[in-house]
Amino acid sequence: MDHANLPLPSLNALRAFNAAARLLSMSRAAETLSVTHGAVSRQIGQLEQQLGIALFERQGRGIALTTAGHQLFATTDSVFSQLEQACERLRREARDAPLVLSCSGSFLARWFIPRLGRLRQDCPGLEIHLTTTDEELHLPAGVDAALGFTSAPAPSGQNLIVLGPERIGPVMAPGLAPANPDMPASALLELPLLETLSRPQAWPQWCKHQQLDTQSLPIRQSFEHLNYMLEAALVGLGVAIAPQYLVEEDLRSGRLLAPWGFIETRDTLSLRLPGDTVSPRAQRLADWLAKALAR
Repeated sequence: MDHANLPLPSLNALRAFNAAARLLSMSRAAETLSVTHGAVSRQIGQLEQQLGIALFERQGRGIALTTAGHQLFATTDSVFSQLEQACERLRREARDAPLVLSCSGSFLARWFIPRLGRLRQDCPGLEIHLTTTDEELHLPAGVDAALGFTSAPAPSGQNLIVLGPERIGPVMAPGLAPANPDMPASALLELPLLETLSRPQAWPQWCKHQQLDTQSLPIRQSFEHLNYMLEAALVGLGVAIAPQYLVEEDLRSGRLLAPWGFIETRDTLSLRLPGDTVSPRAQRLADWLAKALAR
């Protein structure tokens, strides 16, 4: 049999399956698709018949995916998500809508907003709508690009534009900094350390690079958000470990000091885009970001 000539299942059948697989309910899938329960059941039945394998099995009063169902759902969920993002992106561009850029609240407040005026001056006509998200990998529907620290390769269904390496290091208020600028890094272990819950590996990573013992780090306080940690460092509550990009303005003004410098990690600061193509305005933003980060 020539499998290359076999017709693909209907889009309606795949949509019905995807909704039922995501919700694990035929009734809720029917509500989501604004069709009847019977219509969803028939579409999935036809899909199973065409594929020659069961996609769901009964589990108590509900349903569960079979092994084959899990395999198909991984594909349909990714494909439908990409289709939704692509269609939404085209609709916004047709309306001349702003490019929606997502990044963490910390990056937005400490790096992007201070440079927003320069972006508008350097790239007239490039309208940007800024939003924040805590998502590290997923691109929510309606977001055209996400700026943040990430590890290569790009998540499935995304395009990754690397802008520069991530560099982290200890920063502190002038009152906590050692009087001797040649003080060894081991002096850090006598100071109260601050960290974020999202990056508990940051201090061990930096200390290991400096060949310091990481078994008994004097962590004074952990914070949920990097912004909170940096505010604590600014008022002298301890030494924070932070990406260099996010403390550039504080270092330039002297509000924070970095006596032992910064080290590169395996992560990069990258722009993540949905799909496998880069729109002209996304490329324009990426080019500007790369230049701004290198200044």
